[in-house]
Amino acid sequence: MDLLNTLVDKGLRRELPTREEALAVLATTDDELLDVVAAAGKVRRHWFGRRVKLNYLVNLKSGLCPEDCSYCSQRLGSTAGILKYTWLKPDEASRAAAAGLAGGAKRVCLVASGRGPTDRDVDRVSETIKTIKEQNEAVEVCACLGLLSDGQAERLREAGADAYNHNLNTSEGTYGDITTTHTYADRVDTVQKAHAAGLSACSGLIAGMGESDEDLVDVVYALRELDPDSVPVNFLIPFEGTPLAKEWNLTPQRCLRILAMVRFVCPDVEVRIAGGREVHLRTMQPLALHLANSIFLGDYLTSEGQAGKADLEMIADAGFEVEGAGEVTLPEHRAAAGGGCGSHAEPAGGGCGSHAEAGCGSHQGAGCGSHEGGGVCGTAAAAPVGEPRTDLVAVRRRGAGTDLAPNA
Repeated sequence: MDLLNTLVDKGLRRELPTREEALAVLATTDDELLDVVAAAGKVRRHWFGRRVKLNYLVNLKSGLCPEDCSYCSQRLGSTAGILKYTWLKPDEASRAAAAGLAGGAKRVCLVASGRGPTDRDVDRVSETIKTIKEQNEAVEVCACLGLLSDGQAERLREAGADAYNHNLNTSEGTYGDITTTHTYADRVDTVQKAHAAGLSACSGLIAGMGESDEDLVDVVYALRELDPDSVPVNFLIPFEGTPLAKEWNLTPQRCLRILAMVRFVCPDVEVRIAGGREVHLRTMQPLALHLANSIFLGDYLTSEGQAGKADLEMIADAGFEVEGAGEVTLPEHRAAAGGGCGSHAEPAGGGCGSHAEAGCGSHQGAGCGSHEGGGVCGTAAAAPVGEPRTDLVAVRRRGAGTDLAPNA
């Protein structure tokens, strides 16, 4: 297939595909799916070998968010029966983090619901970061606290944070359809603040609202412009009690095509399978490891994932290996340059471009910075519709904020 040969060649050179090529990946048939996975897998192995980075979520503050993100179980007006609690103490957060690290994770993602942190909140999280780093050797810490004010990214960096997550979620043109309490430009500003402070940027998307292929390509190309080191790909978890509870628009095959398209557009970036992989990829999760080089271990913020032991067995059975704490995730050229979605030295149209068109988004159900699913509202092409699997949507009842052991 000439398209796939072209995309592999471009991926090995870190050259940006055309929009038409990216759209063509999403338009491939089920008969062509394994060829698409194999092609994107060549690009993934070239830059990341067979390593899989494990990340672990700690929900520092759950529920009661004032933002109205339609996909989010913690949103304003949500009646989803999720855990609700205020800030974990540093020692509590550190114990939760230690469980994930013991399971093989090398990065801990500290998430809090809300529009954005107050200065007092930044003090709390800074103390938590210091505690985790003191008690766990060589751990990476990513913060996801929503929209940042001036100076807050620098304070998190000084406290020891390595990265900051704020996802793009959807295309700029449809952003107002999913959220009205903040803007796409607000998210752009936060990622730019993280970049300027020297934090590794983590920014991704949410798929599954019946969005058009054009919307998906728009958001992924915007992420290429945004220049993150890691791109989490979330698949909507349709929580009962949220506006998008009845939306089941994904099949395992479509999820794989989306991941392949992301890999081709951002070939040398940490592509992470985030919220919703168990719900929508289901038994095809191992195939997704040929496309993404990173996953979340165990549970998410407000929903349960598959058992951590099952995650580890899946990685081993698929012929991959867990990335060790001493291994550098990013390819040498990116790690040395401080990251980016390719080389800034590339010709116009082939590189990362400026950050000015960028945005960010959400960390699964955690409000303005939520990791757990979510989607695009707006007009859509005829995306294949999956059967509702409400049996796979389980609200988290263990780990952080409870007296029960976490899943790691």
